[in-house]
Amino acid sequence: MSLARRSLMEAGAARFGWRRAYADNTAVDELLTEQTETAYTEATNHAALATAKNDDVLAVQPGVLDVRGRVLADVLYLEGVLAGARNRGLPGELIERLEDAVDHGHELTVLLADTVRTTAALHAAS
Repeated sequence: MSLARRSLMEAGAARFGWRRAYADNTAVDELLTEQTETAYTEATNHAALATAKNDDVLAVQPGVLDVRGRVLADVLYLEGVLAGARNRGLPGELIERLEDAVDHGHELTVLLADTVRTTAALHAAS
């Protein structure tokens, strides 16, 4: 199935709150590769825009705040996934991976918050 068709089907399913599960690592690896390629393609555009736009410390702040908000929302969603996995007695290895992801996600939100504070502090100091 083509990426465009699969993406359209997945977008439609996501609109109704449905997610597709992949039963083998080949399909998972293909999806992860596609996600990575898409992200890096889009990152090229983001880098160019950010370079033009982020000309002082306060200009950096809104973008970092936006990212922190999205990461925090996703981490809290993952906490729900983790709670469900624990409550259903899913395998320990899966629970450990989810715990690691949640912990790292929270660490990332702290780092991003510190970055936002740094932009304000540097602006105030100048």
